[in-house]
Amino acid sequence: MKSQSLRSLLAGFIALGLTVTAATAQAAPEYRWKLAQTWPTNFPIFSDAVTKMADLVEKMSQGQMTIRIDSKNKHKAPFGVLDMVKGGQYQMGHSASYYWKGKDLNTLPFTTMPFGMTAPEQYAWFYYGGGMDLMKKVYDRHGVYAFPGGNTGNQMGGWFRKEIKGPADLKGLKMRIPGFAGEVLSKLGVVVTNIPAGELYTALDRGTIDALEWVGPSLDINMGFHKIAPFYYTGWHEPATELLFIVNKERFEELPSHLQAILATAMEFAAYDMYARSYHESAVNWAAIRKDYPHIKIRTFPKAVMDRMKEENRGLVADKSASDPLFKEIMDSQSAYLKKVREWTRISDYAYLKDNLE
Repeated sequence: MKSQSLRSLLAGFIALGLTVTAATAQAAPEYRWKLAQTWPTNFPIFSDAVTKMADLVEKMSQGQMTIRIDSKNKHKAPFGVLDMVKGGQYQMGHSASYYWKGKDLNTLPFTTMPFGMTAPEQYAWFYYGGGMDLMKKVYDRHGVYAFPGGNTGNQMGGWFRKEIKGPADLKGLKMRIPGFAGEVLSKLGVVVTNIPAGELYTALDRGTIDALEWVGPSLDINMGFHKIAPFYYTGWHEPATELLFIVNKERFEELPSHLQAILATAMEFAAYDMYARSYHESAVNWAAIRKDYPHIKIRTFPKAVMDRMKEENRGLVADKSASDPLFKEIMDSQSAYLKKVREWTRISDYAYLKDNLE
């Protein structure tokens, strides 16, 4: 979507909010919410999306509803957002579901899965392929509603101090990589850890980890990882990473219907806007990589490594599906939808790009 279209859509949303609330705002009760985010204060793109959502809510509600944003710098629990929202400390949160996969593995597929759907495919699954219903089914057990919260697009495979020439090079490697991909790499001998964004550079610099994946050019260059680990690999593990807004169910249902609609609209707009911003920033920074950082070595994992990753991924999905009917239901839904939508991707986007890349 072009920026002009986004601005027009945003103007329409604001006008809608003003129209809906104009007659009632003076006498209506006020709602002062707090949101806990995984990200540091003023973290580019991710935190910006949260701020945009909160600003939209305040404008469309004419100040009847405001949302204060607390970063990890304040609440000190970057991976504890789900617990804080379900426990009522915060009415809302913004994070990624793979940060609490240890509490409920069934939340994980709503952020991303290795070798899964691209962002357009994933959004289609969410809104028209049954994804939202399944996500509600999973998060109902935690007393929260979950909403798409912004997509990074296809992520890069990570920064490595040394080149990966075969599966043997992964054994004993200490790497920050979250989600199901971490489970896959563990099977290949990688020592997997998860580290908050603000601590990644220090961990890599001090040798606490040998490699890490973060996002892609949109955020990685500004983090400075290339100064330490020059091998930059293309992705396999997160073809479309959807962050999530989560909302305490009781607090959401206490809102009047017009504020529920305003909040849902603001979250959806912020999610799509973040996807567009991520794509733009990746393109800008990719150009900078090619021009200004000649020491960065772009690599793709060898076929032998990719084959092992795919094999282990299939095995893990099968094992977890066999032991958890709900996980199987989610994966069956994603697999069936991917099979259907990928045929269209193949004859549309893939065919166009294959014939027109210069």
